[in-house]
Amino acid sequence: MTLRRRIHRFRLDLQSGVPVYRQIIDQVRGGIASGALEIGDQLPTVRQLAVDLSINPNTVVRAYRELELGGLLETHQGTGTFISAQKPKSGGAERERQLTQIVGDCVSRAGAAGFTVENLIEQLRELIAERHQRR
Repeated sequence: MTLRRRIHRFRLDLQSGVPVYRQIIDQVRGGIASGALEIGDQLPTVRQLAVDLSINPNTVVRAYRELELGGLLETHQGTGTFISAQKPKSGGAERERQLTQIVGDCVSRAGAAGFTVENLIEQLRELIAERHQRR
């Protein structure tokens, strides 16, 4: 594993309604999906990220642990936490849990912005209709 020092900036939106640990998880997943984070990239230490974001270190531990259990991170004692080379684990139950989490996060964020579940459903129906029209 190559040790590269790429800096990934984490940002929190405390008004979003999304728990801080979920925001960290989502940012790591998004960074991997976009290519901003690659296999072998080192993440900040728990202590450093907690200081940078002014949050409790246990929040970072929770996020890193969930990402590690999902196969996205590897922690090496004494050297740090890295983006894993293994494929993410996601069976049927895990995918269902992820979708439930995404929907919950979306509803929370929408609610914090003053939208209702009905507004979300209407928007999703419009997106579906647009996709069918493009075909």
